[in-house]
Amino acid sequence: MDFAFDARTEELRHQLLAFMDEYVYPAESVAEEQRARLASPWDTPAVVGELKAEARSRGLWNLFLPDSEYGAGLTNLQYAPLAEITGRSPHLAPTALNCAAPDTGNMEVLTQFGDEQQRKQWLEPLLAGEIRSAFAMTEPEVASSDATNITTRIERDGDEYVITGRKWYISGAMNPDCKIFIVMGKTDPEGSDIRRQQSMVLVPRDTPGVEIRRAMQVYGYEDHSHGGHAEVVFHQARVPVANLVGEEGGGFAIAQARLGPGRIHHCMRLIGMAERAIELMCRRAVSRTAFGKPLAQQGVVQNWIADARVAVEQLRLLVLKTAWMMDTVGNKGAHTEIQAIKIATPRTVVDILDKAVQLHGAGGVSQDFPLAELWASARTLKLADGPDEVHQRSLAHREIKKYM
Repeated sequence: MDFAFDARTEELRHQLLAFMDEYVYPAESVAEEQRARLASPWDTPAVVGELKAEARSRGLWNLFLPDSEYGAGLTNLQYAPLAEITGRSPHLAPTALNCAAPDTGNMEVLTQFGDEQQRKQWLEPLLAGEIRSAFAMTEPEVASSDATNITTRIERDGDEYVITGRKWYISGAMNPDCKIFIVMGKTDPEGSDIRRQQSMVLVPRDTPGVEIRRAMQVYGYEDHSHGGHAEVVFHQARVPVANLVGEEGGGFAIAQARLGPGRIHHCMRLIGMAERAIELMCRRAVSRTAFGKPLAQQGVVQNWIADARVAVEQLRLLVLKTAWMMDTVGNKGAHTEIQAIKIATPRTVVDILDKAVQLHGAGGVSQDFPLAELWASARTLKLADGPDEVHQRSLAHREIKKYM
């Protein structure tokens, strides 16, 4: 693979870096101040709308979507350095560019599997940033790391599906702009093929029987920027059969298609989070003195910074290789690499952020620096899109199989 950025990527990088410096970083404190004055903690601060308008006017919009009809038409390799930059301000920048989860994955699902009416009704307003969405798969009563365990029922009743079940950590569901859920449940719970029992349906948020029960915290944070994580209960909610995404029994395959790009996007942004942590570490190290000399001259601090730089460079190369393989041999061909980055990146970035918190002392765990919230986000990604252990198990089987 060629490690040099092509002309289009380089141009977008320069535009995005300027946008971050001029608009996003200054807006971080503004967003917090505005949020404190909102009627609801889930309302969107006005500055977010201003950022979205500015990003769109600059052509920094829907960069994640490789389908040129709907998105920017970038390859994974082209998008990787751009997603990394947005990861430096993960609670503002992805939303500003309409490149935030879970909307990105939902737009990809609708692009690949939605019919013409579904794309018109839901994909188009999502692409325009007019609404938000949620993806409802994880359940509290089963080990959802094995998606075949889910118990939510999607039962056919004439021209309607009836959805019954309980989900939680449904990202984006607390946001009042969230208008549509993609819900995964079982249409054929007794089917012989456990990977053909599940289907996905579109459920508008205002459907009778849809209860947003409560907001779920993540390490004490409510993650307002992504629209929160909710517990959602479906009390025999009814939707038309036309709301089926793809085909009955195709839910598991659709979920896998959705999670591949989602996993690498998380890893791209995590590298940006690590870069932000290194920058904060260096600024802190040269500005603080302890025991008669700057922290920058303390051996342990130098080791932390050096190790962080080495680790980030290793991760970036692995993520870029994975992106290149997804572009050249497809997601299935890059399966091993996708699992490798999903294991390595959150683990490594959590360690870098932990050292950055330590270097900042009490300030590191406070709201005065972004490090504590970044740490919580990175630590969560050791669970999201499949826990590390599931990927390790699958990757080990793949390696051992070569010798059987």
